[in-house]
Amino acid sequence: MISAEHPVRTRLNAEEVSALIREHFPQVGPDGKRIIIDDVRPRGARLRLPETPEHLRPGGTISGPSMVMLADVGIYVAILATLGTPALQAVTTSLNINFLTRPAPGELIAEVRLIKVGRRLVVGDVSITCAAGATVLAQATATYALPPADSMR
Repeated sequence: MISAEHPVRTRLNAEEVSALIREHFPQVGPDGKRIIIDDVRPRGARLRLPETPEHLRPGGTISGPSMVMLADVGIYVAILATLGTPALQAVTTSLNINFLTRPAPGELIAEVRLIKVGRRLVVGDVSITCAAGATVLAQATATYALPPADSMR
């Protein structure tokens, strides 16, 4: 298990993670246009959800499913950056999101941190803010299951 006390180096950089996401997850959009990976670091990442009409819902606000997608992809990106390509088979086992403030149309920022990186499970936390301000719009926590250790080699 990797604990918070032990430093972890990033196994993949932002460009490498972006390439994997483009190859294996076309639902994130062509050329990463739906979600942009700005930065990856050990146990963390920063992503952006650009402003587009497809993310809006009636009433002129960003839809909840768009924010859930950003949180889920964000934690997955941090896992890939931290553990490398064997983690491609990691799957979401649970995701909880709290919508705190109604977001106006605009670009969203997701700051991701991995709270626990174990042998079988990874727990991550995401704060979603609007690019124009620091107010937290949503907060999510998710758990991912990792593939068996023999397939992670």
